[in-house]
Amino acid sequence: MQIINTITPDYRSYLSKEEIAAIEHEASIMETREAAGIEALKVVQKHRGWISDDSLYAIAQMLNMSAAELDGVATFYNLIYRQKVGRYVIHICNSISCHLSGYQQVLQAIKAHLGIDYGQTTADGMFTLLSNACLGGCDKAPVMMIGERHYEYLTPEKVVEILEKIAAGASTENYLSSFLNEEDAAVGRENNPRPRDYLDDDDVAGEISEMELSDD
Repeated sequence: MQIINTITPDYRSYLSKEEIAAIEHEASIMETREAAGIEALKVVQKHRGWISDDSLYAIAQMLNMSAAELDGVATFYNLIYRQKVGRYVIHICNSISCHLSGYQQVLQAIKAHLGIDYGQTTADGMFTLLSNACLGGCDKAPVMMIGERHYEYLTPEKVVEILEKIAAGASTENYLSSFLNEEDAAVGRENNPRPRDYLDDDDVAGEISEMELSDD
């Protein structure tokens, strides 16, 4: 990947004082440059929404790393965005647990509602849709993450409701927080369709074969 630097030689003229202070703090407590690099990338992305080439160069210069080295760190983590993304990034889990619990139906509901596919952003810049190999919620599948909030026991109807509320101005930190308490989690487990509601035996076998699972 070609990285184009358009900033002035001094990172202080590009990064804000707040960003610099936060990066200096992270660098002071991290044991390696790579660890400091990922935290610095998070700091700048929090302020700017994504990591442009200019941002990458500025951070690398501040941490005394090469741009290529830092880019390797950035591209290793799928929560660091090297291309411009929407205000809300939707990570939908496509693990085997989610596949067997209605992932495809939830995904199609998102695509139909937003009119975008994986890797695309809505015309209004509100949502970007990305795939994630695992979000760590296998017992609550299907799962997606928007911002830092996980949404669990998804159905096509529920995911459209979530997106509509967010688009209307609801905070991802507050909306549907009740989904996370034990009572509603129990309701989710009871009401959320299980694999056999979506797939017959041949389909289940096909899904597992396609995911290339092993006994290891």
